[in-house]
Amino acid sequence: MRFALLGSGSEGNALVVQAGTTRVLLDCGFSLTETLSRLARLGLQAEQLSGIVVTHEHGDHISGVARLARKFNLPVWLTHGTLRTQNAAFSSLSISEVNPHQAFAIGEVRVQPYPVPHDAAEPVQYVFSDGARRLGVLTDAGSSTPHIEATLGGCHALVLECNHDSGMLFGGDYPYRLKQRVSGRYGHMSNDEAAALLQRLDTSGLQHIVAAHLSRKNNVAGLAVAALSGILGWAPDRVAVATQEHGLDWREIA
Repeated sequence: MRFALLGSGSEGNALVVQAGTTRVLLDCGFSLTETLSRLARLGLQAEQLSGIVVTHEHGDHISGVARLARKFNLPVWLTHGTLRTQNAAFSSLSISEVNPHQAFAIGEVRVQPYPVPHDAAEPVQYVFSDGARRLGVLTDAGSSTPHIEATLGGCHALVLECNHDSGMLFGGDYPYRLKQRVSGRYGHMSNDEAAALLQRLDTSGLQHIVAAHLSRKNNVAGLAVAALSGILGWAPDRVAVATQEHGLDWREIA
Protein backbone atom coordinates (compact mmCIF):
# COMPACT_ATOMS: atom_id res chain seq x y z
CA MET A 1 0.00 0.00 0.00
CA ARG A 2 1.30 3.45 -0.85
CA PHE A 3 0.15 7.08 -1.08
CA ALA A 4 1.23 10.42 -2.51
CA LEU A 5 -0.08 13.98 -2.63
CA LEU A 6 -0.48 15.93 -5.85
CA GLY A 7 -0.53 19.15 -3.84
CA SER A 8 -1.71 20.48 -0.49
CA GLY A 9 -2.82 23.97 0.48
CA SER A 10 -5.47 26.60 -0.06
CA GLU A 11 -4.80 26.68 -3.83
CA GLY A 12 -5.56 23.02 -4.47
CA ASN A 13 -5.55 19.59 -2.84
CA ALA A 14 -5.43 16.00 -4.06
CA LEU A 15 -4.09 12.73 -2.66
CA VAL A 16 -3.83 9.32 -4.28
CA VAL A 17 -3.75 6.02 -2.40
CA GLN A 18 -2.97 2.67 -4.00
CA ALA A 19 -3.55 -0.90 -2.82
CA GLY A 20 -2.81 -3.62 -5.34
CA THR A 21 -4.07 -2.36 -8.69
CA THR A 22 -6.67 -0.01 -7.17
CA ARG A 23 -5.85 3.70 -7.16
CA VAL A 24 -8.23 6.11 -5.45
CA LEU A 25 -8.00 9.89 -5.74
CA LEU A 26 -9.01 11.89 -2.67
CA ASP A 27 -10.31 15.32 -3.72
CA CYS A 28 -9.19 17.31 -6.74
CA GLY A 29 -8.82 21.06 -6.46
CA PHE A 30 -6.75 21.58 -9.62
CA SER A 31 -7.58 22.27 -13.26
CA LEU A 32 -7.71 19.30 -15.59
CA THR A 33 -4.37 20.16 -17.19
CA GLU A 34 -2.70 20.66 -13.83
CA THR A 35 -4.16 17.43 -12.44
CA LEU A 36 -2.92 15.38 -15.38
CA SER A 37 0.52 16.97 -15.08
CA ARG A 38 0.72 16.24 -11.36
CA LEU A 39 -0.46 12.65 -11.86
CA ALA A 40 2.22 12.18 -14.53
CA ARG A 41 4.83 13.41 -12.07
CA LEU A 42 3.83 10.41 -9.92
CA GLY A 43 3.98 8.06 -12.89
CA LEU A 44 0.20 7.83 -13.22
CA GLN A 45 -2.42 8.46 -15.87
CA ALA A 46 -6.01 9.41 -15.10
CA GLU A 47 -7.19 6.23 -16.85
CA GLN A 48 -5.51 4.24 -14.07
CA LEU A 49 -7.69 5.77 -11.36
CA SER A 50 -10.53 3.69 -9.92
CA GLY A 51 -12.56 6.67 -8.71
CA ILE A 52 -12.61 9.92 -6.75
CA VAL A 53 -13.58 10.32 -3.10
CA VAL A 54 -14.54 13.84 -1.95
CA THR A 55 -14.24 15.37 1.53
CA HIS A 56 -16.31 18.56 1.09
CA GLU A 57 -17.34 21.25 -1.38
CA HIS A 58 -14.72 23.96 -0.89
CA GLY A 59 -13.08 24.86 -4.18
CA ASP A 60 -9.55 23.88 -3.23
CA HIS A 61 -10.84 20.31 -2.78
CA ILE A 62 -13.61 19.90 -5.34
CA SER A 63 -13.15 22.37 -8.22
CA GLY A 64 -11.50 19.82 -10.51
CA VAL A 65 -13.55 16.75 -9.62
CA ALA A 66 -16.42 17.00 -12.09
CA ARG A 67 -14.29 17.74 -15.13
CA LEU A 68 -11.83 14.93 -14.35
CA ALA A 69 -14.62 12.45 -13.60
CA ARG A 70 -16.58 13.34 -16.72
CA LYS A 71 -13.61 13.17 -19.10
CA PHE A 72 -12.35 9.81 -17.81
CA ASN A 73 -15.67 8.25 -16.77
CA LEU A 74 -14.66 7.99 -13.12
CA PRO A 75 -17.17 7.26 -10.33
CA VAL A 76 -17.38 9.78 -7.49
CA TRP A 77 -18.18 9.24 -3.80
CA LEU A 78 -19.34 12.13 -1.58
CA THR A 79 -21.83 12.89 1.18
CA HIS A 80 -25.41 13.94 0.51
CA GLY A 81 -24.72 17.38 1.96
CA THR A 82 -21.75 17.90 -0.33
CA LEU A 83 -23.70 16.66 -3.35
CA ARG A 84 -26.54 19.13 -2.66
CA THR A 85 -24.07 21.98 -3.18
CA GLN A 86 -22.91 20.52 -6.51
CA ASN A 87 -26.09 19.23 -8.17
CA ALA A 88 -25.67 21.14 -11.41
CA ALA A 89 -21.92 20.62 -11.77
CA PHE A 90 -22.17 16.90 -11.01
CA SER A 91 -25.14 16.09 -13.24
CA SER A 92 -24.65 13.00 -15.45
CA LEU A 93 -21.75 11.72 -13.33
CA SER A 94 -21.69 8.31 -11.67
CA ILE A 95 -22.35 9.32 -8.06
CA SER A 96 -22.47 7.28 -4.85
CA GLU A 97 -23.58 8.99 -1.65
CA VAL A 98 -21.39 8.36 1.38
CA ASN A 99 -22.79 7.56 4.81
CA PRO A 100 -20.33 9.38 7.12
CA HIS A 101 -20.33 6.42 9.52
CA GLN A 102 -20.28 3.50 7.09
CA ALA A 103 -17.22 2.00 5.40
CA PHE A 104 -17.26 0.96 1.76
CA ALA A 105 -14.87 -0.61 -0.72
CA ILE A 106 -13.40 0.63 -3.98
CA GLY A 107 -11.65 -2.37 -5.48
CA GLU A 108 -8.87 -3.36 -3.10
CA VAL A 109 -9.14 -0.19 -1.02
CA ARG A 110 -11.43 -0.09 2.03
CA VAL A 111 -12.65 3.45 2.73
CA GLN A 112 -13.83 4.56 6.18
CA PRO A 113 -15.38 8.05 6.23
CA TYR A 114 -15.74 10.01 9.45
CA PRO A 115 -17.44 13.39 10.15
CA VAL A 116 -15.36 16.41 11.09
CA PRO A 117 -16.09 19.95 12.37
CA HIS A 118 -15.56 22.24 9.38
CA ASP A 119 -17.59 25.04 7.83
CA ALA A 120 -19.05 23.01 4.99
CA ALA A 121 -22.39 21.29 4.29
CA GLU A 122 -21.54 17.74 5.40
CA PRO A 123 -17.74 17.41 5.58
CA VAL A 124 -15.95 14.14 6.14
CA GLN A 125 -12.40 12.89 6.15
CA TYR A 126 -11.24 9.33 5.49
CA VAL A 127 -9.14 6.38 6.58
CA PHE A 128 -7.96 4.10 3.76
CA SER A 129 -6.93 0.49 4.27
CA ASP A 130 -5.87 -2.61 2.35
CA GLY A 131 -7.05 -4.80 5.22
CA ALA A 132 -3.70 -4.79 7.02
CA ARG A 133 -2.42 -1.22 6.84
CA ARG A 134 -4.26 2.06 7.48
CA LEU A 135 -3.72 5.57 6.14
CA GLY A 136 -5.56 8.30 8.05
CA VAL A 137 -6.22 11.69 6.45
CA LEU A 138 -7.33 14.81 8.33
CA THR A 139 -6.78 17.99 6.34
CA ASP A 140 -9.77 20.27 7.01
CA ALA A 141 -11.07 20.40 10.57
CA GLY A 142 -11.20 23.23 13.06
CA SER A 143 -10.90 21.00 16.11
CA SER A 144 -10.64 17.42 17.23
CA THR A 145 -13.39 15.19 18.60
CA PRO A 146 -13.36 11.87 20.48
CA HIS A 147 -14.66 10.19 17.33
CA ILE A 148 -11.83 11.60 15.22
CA GLU A 149 -9.30 10.34 17.74
CA ALA A 150 -10.88 6.88 17.96
CA THR A 151 -10.87 6.66 14.15
CA LEU A 152 -7.28 7.80 13.61
CA GLY A 153 -5.74 5.82 16.46
CA GLY A 154 -3.52 2.96 15.35
CA CYS A 155 -2.95 4.20 11.81
CA HIS A 156 0.31 3.27 10.07
CA ALA A 157 0.44 6.60 8.21
CA LEU A 158 -1.16 9.96 8.91
CA VAL A 159 -1.66 13.04 6.75
CA LEU A 160 -2.45 15.69 9.32
CA GLU A 161 -3.47 19.31 8.87
CA CYS A 162 -1.00 21.86 10.24
CA ASN A 163 -2.63 24.92 8.73
CA HIS A 164 -1.22 27.78 10.74
CA ASP A 165 0.95 29.00 13.56
CA SER A 166 -1.34 30.91 15.91
CA GLY A 167 1.20 33.67 16.52
CA MET A 168 1.71 34.24 12.81
CA LEU A 169 -2.04 34.17 12.12
CA PHE A 170 -3.02 36.71 14.77
CA GLY A 171 0.04 38.87 14.17
CA GLY A 172 -0.56 38.92 10.42
CA ASP A 173 -2.67 41.08 8.11
CA TYR A 174 -5.74 38.87 7.69
CA PRO A 175 -8.99 40.70 8.54
CA TYR A 176 -10.12 39.93 12.07
CA ARG A 177 -13.18 37.96 10.92
CA LEU A 178 -11.00 35.73 8.74
CA LYS A 179 -8.60 35.14 11.62
CA GLN A 180 -11.56 34.07 13.74
CA ARG A 181 -12.86 31.80 11.00
CA VAL A 182 -9.50 30.10 10.40
CA SER A 183 -8.79 29.56 14.09
CA GLY A 184 -12.35 28.68 15.10
CA ARG A 185 -13.88 25.32 15.87
CA TYR A 186 -15.06 24.90 12.27
CA GLY A 187 -11.96 26.32 10.58
CA HIS A 188 -8.48 24.81 10.38
CA MET A 189 -6.14 23.21 12.89
CA SER A 190 -2.99 24.99 14.02
CA ASN A 191 0.39 23.32 14.49
CA ASP A 192 -0.20 23.11 18.24
CA GLU A 193 -3.72 21.69 17.81
CA ALA A 194 -2.41 19.06 15.40
CA ALA A 195 0.33 18.13 17.85
CA ALA A 196 -2.16 17.90 20.73
CA LEU A 197 -4.36 15.61 18.65
CA LEU A 198 -1.37 13.47 17.74
CA GLN A 199 -0.44 13.15 21.40
CA ARG A 200 -3.84 11.61 22.15
CA LEU A 201 -3.55 8.96 19.43
CA ASP A 202 -2.12 5.46 19.52
CA THR A 203 0.98 5.98 17.35
CA SER A 204 2.76 2.75 18.27
CA GLY A 205 2.56 1.47 14.68
CA LEU A 206 3.04 4.80 12.92
CA GLN A 207 5.48 4.71 9.99
CA HIS A 208 4.76 8.02 8.26
CA ILE A 209 3.54 11.42 9.42
CA VAL A 210 2.85 14.17 6.88
CA ALA A 211 2.15 17.80 7.76
CA ALA A 212 -0.41 19.06 5.25
CA HIS A 213 -2.51 22.07 4.19
CA LEU A 214 0.07 24.59 5.44
CA SER A 215 -0.90 28.23 4.98
CA ARG A 216 1.46 30.23 2.77
CA LYS A 217 1.05 33.36 4.89
CA ASN A 218 0.56 31.99 8.40
CA ASN A 219 2.93 29.05 8.72
CA VAL A 220 6.36 27.75 7.82
CA ALA A 221 7.36 24.13 7.40
CA GLY A 222 9.88 24.20 10.24
CA LEU A 223 7.25 25.11 12.83
CA ALA A 224 4.91 22.33 11.71
CA VAL A 225 7.73 19.78 11.69
CA ALA A 226 8.90 20.84 15.15
CA ALA A 227 5.39 20.51 16.58
CA LEU A 228 4.82 16.99 15.25
CA SER A 229 8.33 15.60 15.73
CA GLY A 230 8.40 16.88 19.30
CA ILE A 231 5.28 14.93 20.21
CA LEU A 232 6.46 11.73 18.53
CA GLY A 233 10.04 11.97 19.73
CA TRP A 234 11.17 11.58 16.11
CA ALA A 235 14.06 13.30 14.38
CA PRO A 236 12.67 16.26 12.40
CA ASP A 237 13.69 14.74 9.08
CA ARG A 238 11.25 11.87 9.64
CA VAL A 239 8.32 14.28 9.41
CA ALA A 240 7.32 14.95 5.79
CA VAL A 241 5.70 18.17 4.59
CA ALA A 242 3.26 18.20 1.66
CA THR A 243 3.69 21.40 -0.35
CA GLN A 244 1.35 23.33 -2.60
CA GLU A 245 3.67 23.20 -5.59
CA HIS A 246 5.03 19.67 -5.43
CA GLY A 247 2.79 17.76 -3.02
CA LEU A 248 4.60 14.69 -1.73
CA ASP A 249 6.16 11.80 -3.60
CA TRP A 250 5.11 8.20 -3.02
CA ARG A 251 5.36 6.81 0.49
CA GLU A 252 5.22 3.04 0.99
CA ILE A 253 3.37 1.64 4.00
CA ALA A 254 5.05 -1.63 4.94
